[in-house]
Amino acid sequence: MAPSLLHLLLLLQLSTAQNHYLSSFSISDSPWLPSRNLTLLSPYRTFAAGFRRSPSSPSLLLFSVWVRAASGRTVVWSLDPDNPVPATTPLSISPQGRLTLPSPSGRNSFPPSAAGDPATSSLRLTDNGDLVFANWTSFSSPPTDTILPTQPIPATGTTLSSGSYRLVNASALVFDHGSAASATYWSSSGGAFRSFNSTGVLLKAGGDSFLMDDVGTDGVLRRLTLDPDGNLRAYSLVATTRRWKVVWAAVQELCTISGTCGLNAICLPNGAAATDCTCPPGYRKVRGNGNCELKRDYSPSSKFLRLDYVDFPGGTAMEDISPANFDLCRSTCLANSSCTWFGYKFSGYRSCQLHFGPLVYGRWSPASELSSFLRVSSSEPDVSGFTAMTAMIDTSCPVRISLAVPPDESKVAARNTAIIATLLALELLAGVLSFWAFLRKYSKYRDMAQVFGLEFLPAGGPKRFSYSELKTATNDFSNVVGRGGFGVVYKGELSDGRVVAVKRLRNGAGGDEAKFWAEVTIIGRMHHLNLVRMWGFCTEREQRMLVYEYISNGSLDKFLFEKQPATSTATEADCDGGKGKKVLPVPSSTLDWDVRYRIALGVARAVAYLHEECLEWVLHCDIKPENILIEDDFCPKVSDFGLSKLTDSKDVVTMSGIRGTRGYLAPEWVTQRGPITAKADVYSFGVVLLEIVTGVRNSEVRAGSTTRSEDWYFPRWAFEKAYVEKRVEDILDRRILESYDSREHLAMVERMVKTAMWCLQDRAEARPSMGKVAKMLEGTLELTDPPKPSIFYLTE
Repeated sequence: MAPSLLHLLLLLQLSTAQNHYLSSFSISDSPWLPSRNLTLLSPYRTFAAGFRRSPSSPSLLLFSVWVRAASGRTVVWSLDPDNPVPATTPLSISPQGRLTLPSPSGRNSFPPSAAGDPATSSLRLTDNGDLVFANWTSFSSPPTDTILPTQPIPATGTTLSSGSYRLVNASALVFDHGSAASATYWSSSGGAFRSFNSTGVLLKAGGDSFLMDDVGTDGVLRRLTLDPDGNLRAYSLVATTRRWKVVWAAVQELCTISGTCGLNAICLPNGAAATDCTCPPGYRKVRGNGNCELKRDYSPSSKFLRLDYVDFPGGTAMEDISPANFDLCRSTCLANSSCTWFGYKFSGYRSCQLHFGPLVYGRWSPASELSSFLRVSSSEPDVSGFTAMTAMIDTSCPVRISLAVPPDESKVAARNTAIIATLLALELLAGVLSFWAFLRKYSKYRDMAQVFGLEFLPAGGPKRFSYSELKTATNDFSNVVGRGGFGVVYKGELSDGRVVAVKRLRNGAGGDEAKFWAEVTIIGRMHHLNLVRMWGFCTEREQRMLVYEYISNGSLDKFLFEKQPATSTATEADCDGGKGKKVLPVPSSTLDWDVRYRIALGVARAVAYLHEECLEWVLHCDIKPENILIEDDFCPKVSDFGLSKLTDSKDVVTMSGIRGTRGYLAPEWVTQRGPITAKADVYSFGVVLLEIVTGVRNSEVRAGSTTRSEDWYFPRWAFEKAYVEKRVEDILDRRILESYDSREHLAMVERMVKTAMWCLQDRAEARPSMGKVAKMLEGTLELTDPPKPSIFYLTE
């Protein structure tokens, strides 16, 4: 008890004594006892060194280097971290010039190279965090969990370590825990790390590099740290707040880090920087640790629960019996009492893997193509909550109908006579009131028409709303549902109960007064199944608003690029205006192939209508997923047309500036060479068509691609996959790749890809018209292989 009490007293003295700062530690300052509370500072006081409490043994100390400029004093290096020393152990320089710190076993914690001339050698701390004594430096010693800029990175063995996690050979993250085999959960594809410089670049041996978010920013202190959760991250110090900011991370999906959750548990993402651990159905948590255990023994009778997007990659006892159909895979596992679960991929390869033993490193990930089938007792009441597109929505609702007793015939005749007389009287009264209201409104609008020229509006045109009507309908313009290039869109409800979308145009949008009336008249007369219908407009003083039908499902980008899957239903012929042939399971955020094809065809028909079938030729100028709205039956509606360009010339358009969205602009917009024609819309549609097939936005690098981000070009990547490597399946949306059947979908997908490549030709005259594009998608026009657009390969 006495030594422990002495240690506590010394630690208390260490924490309460006043700090004494040193610029160097020489033999004249020796010995350095922890009770002296000395701190060694770098010249600009960015770093500090001294005795710190060990995080694993608070009663013992470590001699460490930390960042003094950061709040919380982040430790970046420790001497012999596995052997902390008691609070009575001194750091000293011997008469022979040896730097010494005895470990609990009696050996010197400093290496033999930490020696020099006792008269001239001193312990110093540089402004890059390097501890120096004679010819020895802390940068020459193995790092702990952190590497600083300019610090050498050990190329072999354990580069960094943090708890059970290690960075091995400067290229792979490994989880070591007890007697279990080591698990590598991340590796650098471009070779081992070679250096980490102060500009925010992590160089690799192969010449490639990882770039930090703030790459190129000067005067920023950075560090590369293996954190306790097993992720390798780069941090930058924000000078104003003295806090660290993550600027790069090796692992994006934290659940892919082995050991995040315990045995038989499943890791679930909780935002971008956190995870949750849960037990699978049929299991419960074990007290005292993060493991899970079976609730019921599954012998002698058992069943399987399906867990979509769930995998347990850590198990070593596994048998692959691919190819095998699902029934054979299930029966084989059921016949073996040691088989705890099996994984199956519903693809053309019919992959089946049987697993034995506990569930190790369980995780849920939407990128997984695997469905896991967990073995539980037949009497287990738990159901699986890990379902994707496997559950059909039951739309059959039982309805109880009760019939009233028929009334007496005499009472029926009298009642009918009274009803008819009342209806006739109400109809006559309504007619008189309507005619009187018509006369009042007619005289009112006739006067307004004389002022604003509204008498020239054709019959059957859009309705004119007052500003007060739309202000009331939108609850004082409080419910914002979208923002576009021409203004803000609000949701509202008219007095007749119709739900509408009110676009409040910004000042200057729509041109002068005469042009605005002309465009509103033309847009109001456009009627197409795949165009958003305009019901009316408002113009009072400086206020200009357009009233459209409200599309509740939102825009196409939410369905293509959203992560969470769910299901809904639609009929096979909804977008054709006919009766549905059958009810199909359609995901509300991840669309299947048939729905995507119908959306692409509907958009093509709508744009073809604008180009070729309207009385006035309309150039959309901004075709993108955000301007394609989706109805409840997944029928597409093109929006934001008409205010971009209206002309009666079907040849060329002259515009003063670029209109559209980056990534969807045709080459003639960017180069500003040659006229702008309808072929600019054709190019934008080609980009959208590729996004419908791939499920990837054109500005984002496809996950799993070996192409460097700075060399990424979306159309070129798709062209090379489809026509150079002949691997169309590589560009398909991975979220629904499981449902892809080459016999059913190959011709349709190839037709969509070929059509997209014809639309993406760099020369406008080489692109087909939108009418031909619609026929290409319909299959009524023969398709040939598109030529390679030279713009895809300008960098070569």
